Amino acid sequence: MIIEVKDISKAFNGQKILDDFNINIEDEHSYIFTGESGCGKTTLLRIILGLETPDAGKVTLLGDYKYPYINAGVVFQEDRLCDSFSAVTNCALVSKKVFKQTVREELCKLLPEDRVDIPVKELTPAERRLVCIVRACCIPSDVLIMDEPFEGLSGDVRSKAISFVRDKMGSGSLVIAARDTTGLEFGRIVTLLG
Repeated sequence: MIIEVKDISKAFNGQKILDDFNINIEDEHSYIFTGESGCGKTTLLRIILGLETPDAGKVTLLGDYKYPYINAGVVFQEDRLCDSFSAVTNCALVSKKVFKQTVREELCKLLPEDRVDIPVKELTPAERRLVCIVRACCIPSDVLIMDEPFEGLSGDVRSKAISFVRDKMGSGSLVIAARDTTGLEFGRIVTLLG
């Protein structure tokens, strides 16, 4: 499958954010959208996901694809976790095809075992981010789309999270929006100018 992003333009309050942007997102490839805050990274991801409508251009799925929409595992900028639920429950909620035992095993690759069963409101911001990453990767999907997934992570934790995501992308594609591209040199880096 190829996600064709063709001639995408988008403006807010008369300010053009994206201007005739084009890219083909192919299976087994990684794309890192970077640039200053406000350059259109989040807007572009939302357009790809169908959550935002472009002013011009379109996103189409090329090839033999079984869904009318993009089947994606997503990390949003805000964590969108249910505070009173544990990390395990938050991740298991995303799909009926996800089992709690599998989720627990995946979470324990990034978090201490004693942190995965307590309410996520008790986790640090970095731990919450790791839960969001695992949740996105638990969904059976064809593409991982992540908006600043490694924000607030540093050093070994960041490196471990990047390796985890790369392992989980499998034969699908990976699309990341990130201001900081440290450790993301494996992907095609596309700078948005806004």
